[in-house]
Amino acid sequence: MKKEISKIVFLTGAGMSVESGFKTFRGSDGLWENYPVEQIATHHGWESDPVLVTNFYNMLRRKLWKAQPNEGHRLIKQLESSHEVTVVTQNVDNLHEKAGSKNVIHLHGELSKVCSSKAPYDPHFIEELTPEHSDVEPGTLAKDGSLLRPFIVFFGESVPLIDLAARTVRQADVLIVIGTSLNVYPAAGLLAYAPSTTPIYLIDPEPVETTYNPQVKQLRMGASQGMEELIGKI
Repeated sequence: MKKEISKIVFLTGAGMSVESGFKTFRGSDGLWENYPVEQIATHHGWESDPVLVTNFYNMLRRKLWKAQPNEGHRLIKQLESSHEVTVVTQNVDNLHEKAGSKNVIHLHGELSKVCSSKAPYDPHFIEELTPEHSDVEPGTLAKDGSLLRPFIVFFGESVPLIDLAARTVRQADVLIVIGTSLNVYPAAGLLAYAPSTTPIYLIDPEPVETTYNPQVKQLRMGASQGMEELIGKI
């Protein structure tokens, strides 16, 4: 890669993890088709039926432990040997971390963690789960006495790390977007923060429309093939 490129920022979505066995949420065979988003990914859904929501994320978490990073994840990690790399992800899985990426900003939370339902982002009440102790018994309380809930940013809730993500994109020498439909805000709006001189590449097998930058170069490929192709182009 060119020497003048020092800071590479990735914005990854659900399509990043397809090759690792995780369904996309918005694809034709997405998780939302079996579980309506209103029931398992909104604050109202949580308050209406915390047992259903807890059990859904228990199920999803069991799939997470079995999933392994794909070549796309590994190629992103590989770039750290010669560049400053930050991954801003909409994904709640930990596959970037499993591949070894050190700087990962999780916009929508982390499936491997649980938190207080009263103060979700208070670090004192965030707990990391392990494959050996993965399932949360419905009704389990956090340390502040409120129900223990998934450490997930539900639809309709604010995204605490969006400002950090925007500052990160502003510093990018190259912005690479992988596996996102750019339909979910505020994450989709991050492209607007890229400097006008920053090349933007978009890797996705499906056509993705963006109005932020007409110079976006799309590679109609999956994550791994797209990364292999892109490393040779930059």
